[in-house]
Amino acid sequence: NEIFVPEMLFSAKAMKSGLELIKPFLIEGSDLILGKVIIGTVQGDLHDIGKNLVCMMLEGAGFEIEDLGVNIAAPKFLEVAQNSPKAIIGMSALLTVTMKNMKGVIELLRTNGLDNKVFIGGASVTPAFAKEIGAEGYAKNANQAVQEAKRLLDIQA
Repeated sequence: NEIFVPEMLFSAKAMKSGLELIKPFLIEGSDLILGKVIIGTVQGDLHDIGKNLVCMMLEGAGFEIEDLGVNIAAPKFLEVAQNSPKAIIGMSALLTVTMKNMKGVIELLRTNGLDNKVFIGGASVTPAFAKEIGAEGYAKNANQAVQEAKRLLDIQA
């Protein structure tokens, strides 16, 4: 159960290339826009493979995606959410040390009067943590992210 960092980086690069190849097939035939999802990996976290897969699955299911990228500070989430008050906010964190930044984003949104629905995911994240920080949803994987986004927007599956 060990992996060397260069092998991990090589695997991540291969995964990203593979995702780009299948992306057209995932989003093919999705003309109807179900809603908008603003998504990013929280500040301090540079991991994006899972987030990218979630973006493609959401896009394929008919959602408009605004991918903020990685290492996104709370004020950036706020700025984008202010311009899209009906959008869902999706946050990802792989590292346990960056999970606390998810709470900071939610607190900043609420302090500024925004009521965008928020769902979170990532290897370290749990449903209990989502509830603890006030996120309305949690997704363990990309398929579940699609179901959560639909649930948060009250869209029948």
